[in-house]
Amino acid sequence: MKISRRDLVKASLVVGTALTVPEILRAQTLPRLDRTVRVVVGNLTVFDPVVTTADVTWNHAFAIYDTLFGADANLESQPQMVGKWGMSDDKKTYTFELRDGLGWHDGTPVTAADCVASIRRWAEVAPSGALFKSRIKDISRQDDRTFTISLSEPFGALISILGFQGPFMMREKDANLPPTEQAIDNIGSGPFKFNHALARPGASFAYDRNEKYVPREEAPSGVAGGKIVKVDRVIWDNGLSSDQQTAFSALQAGEVDLLYSPPSDLLPVLESDPSLELEVLDQAGQDYFLRMNCLQEPFNNVKARQAMLHLIDQEAFLHAAFGESTYVKPVTSIFGNATSISNDENTGWYRKGGDSEKAKQLFKEAGYAGQKIVILQATDWAEGSNMSQLLAAALRKIGINAELAPSDWGGLVARREKKEPVENGGWSIFISSDAEAVRGNFLASTTLPMSGERGWYGWPENAEYEALRAEFVNLETLAERKAVARKLQRIWWNYVPEVLLGQSTGPIARRTSLTGLIGVPAILPYWNMQKAPA
Repeated sequence: MKISRRDLVKASLVVGTALTVPEILRAQTLPRLDRTVRVVVGNLTVFDPVVTTADVTWNHAFAIYDTLFGADANLESQPQMVGKWGMSDDKKTYTFELRDGLGWHDGTPVTAADCVASIRRWAEVAPSGALFKSRIKDISRQDDRTFTISLSEPFGALISILGFQGPFMMREKDANLPPTEQAIDNIGSGPFKFNHALARPGASFAYDRNEKYVPREEAPSGVAGGKIVKVDRVIWDNGLSSDQQTAFSALQAGEVDLLYSPPSDLLPVLESDPSLELEVLDQAGQDYFLRMNCLQEPFNNVKARQAMLHLIDQEAFLHAAFGESTYVKPVTSIFGNATSISNDENTGWYRKGGDSEKAKQLFKEAGYAGQKIVILQATDWAEGSNMSQLLAAALRKIGINAELAPSDWGGLVARREKKEPVENGGWSIFISSDAEAVRGNFLASTTLPMSGERGWYGWPENAEYEALRAEFVNLETLAERKAVARKLQRIWWNYVPEVLLGQSTGPIARRTSLTGLIGVPAILPYWNMQKAPA
């Protein structure tokens, strides 16, 4: 799960209005059952991938929008909407030409002006946006299909960032919106079209094959290559996302075809059912963490943050979330267990079982005086909810005034925007997860910057760390990146903006009739999947 940036409540009201249509428009000819796929992925409440970095929103975005470049299965950037591109000899000017056949779902052509506006809007909030903007002299349209990015100095990671982190291309009229205001028309140029007539907020959303989409000729790989759609419609069952048991029963009964996050305690049942299959799509897995609000008491004090580092018993948290699972293990590097820059720098704090006495001592040194600690609890995310309850119990056990604030994931996303103290509606801690593959692609990570109030929730700030991030941009060898990664991790675990809770490489569950799924970290691509006749 992941990540609204601004006024979600207002945005949700606008979305609800935009998706309300006369009931007569809902009467449409249904595709054949073997050409319709029903999935349970999560609770989709925000539709704009600039406004939020939530995985569920990016699932939606990859269906209806397209990107200039896409990360392949090896996490290398490959041209997607771009047909040709080049770089000047001084490495300061990039020229991009769009490929043939690109059109918006409203029938208008994709132009270079659309791309320029989309890049500018994305850069305002992207994790690497500040680094990107600090090197940009100009982004300009040359003709209807060509645009350039001019730099003040070389930016070696540019193509990697464009492929791994977006941006999703939107129509110029949508991309001209402030990054704080949600684009709600849901009109892209991607392989699926959002079916506005069948949209039922809180219940389900439908995505229809874009019959005019022209896929690339390359084989599909990650979110790159040919996005060939082999079904007529994908129905995202939003209503079942909050009730895993009901979703599981629907999968068994054949009422849905795929459950993205099956209940861990029911995996043995799934394995024994010949009509169902478990499949690990994200081989790198998800790294779970708790994030602290560094702006407010008590976690504006580094000692209190360090206390949390010692409090956590990763094995206990993994057990609370996943039970006796073979898909989990502890993690101590901020870059994950097995990426090219994972390392053991400054990880002496890790202790199996945690160290509650050390945590209690550090809270005392921080001057903790009974302030309420509010833990945001997403009740429609079983793993995160269980971890949140265990966290509250662990804090209370050492005398900390911890309080759970239950809501659905959308409510959590809305509240974590707030920077105010808890008595004014703010928060202290929330739990989330991040794809390990993203953490290994350091500059594309949303959660790893420490850029203060310009950064991700919790708003940690460290100038030395950010200087090293800027240096990381132009490192050419893996040895250089590994050396800087160790320095970054040393600073990170001294500051402690978050605490790792463990890693999971859990599978999705699908009907055996559904095949062709593409493995992508944290995303479920809808292209290439196909369904055998019943």
